[in-house]
Amino acid sequence: MKNKHLLLTGGTGGLGSSVTLLALENQAYVTLPYRNYKEVERLGQTLDSHLFNKVNFIQADMTSEEDIGKITHDMDKIDILIHLVGGFSMGPTSEYALEKWQQQINLNLTSTFLLCKHSLKKMYKNNYGRIVAVGSRAAVDPGAQMAAYCASKAGVIALIKSIAAETKGTNITANVILPSIIDTPANRKTMGDQNAAKWVKPQSLAQVICFLASEKARDMRGAAVPVYGGV
Repeated sequence: MKNKHLLLTGGTGGLGSSVTLLALENQAYVTLPYRNYKEVERLGQTLDSHLFNKVNFIQADMTSEEDIGKITHDMDKIDILIHLVGGFSMGPTSEYALEKWQQQINLNLTSTFLLCKHSLKKMYKNNYGRIVAVGSRAAVDPGAQMAAYCASKAGVIALIKSIAAETKGTNITANVILPSIIDTPANRKTMGDQNAAKWVKPQSLAQVICFLASEKARDMRGAAVPVYGGV
């Protein structure tokens, strides 16, 4: 990833901070959109000032095509897109509000489509690109009361596989990872009665993500990579 221009969404979160750190250690040029500056401040507490100051922070909404289009237009190059933004919601389908359904689709699936759409324009121009998105184990093994989340993440898999087919014959790849429960502070807070020791560690997941974004994975296209840990 050395000297590659990386657009990294969700780079301030529990998983994202590990990906950001690894990308910076591998000497990538990181552009990191954020919604609230408190997210940036939290990231600053986990990175040393030397690395933190190398990040190009841009306030933006990852469900807004206008915001995404502006970011990608202003970047000289986009060698790598790593899209980590997403959300989780659950409830019985018979009682699930349409507004919440649309929110899950927008946050998990539409954001992925918009980022891929606009990043690909730059990647085609330079005949180079690496796209890594985050699906979920729930996309291929759906659970009860998770219809919106599972459907949105299944859509991410289909989207990435379609892009991989479209970019066949180019130097652009697209792959998706399928994590199970990730060991983040937020998940420990909401799911504290479970055995977190078996959950996937963010640092481990970051290694897989950055591998898929690297030249070592240049022959992987349309892969849906399970990273389930011990769950």
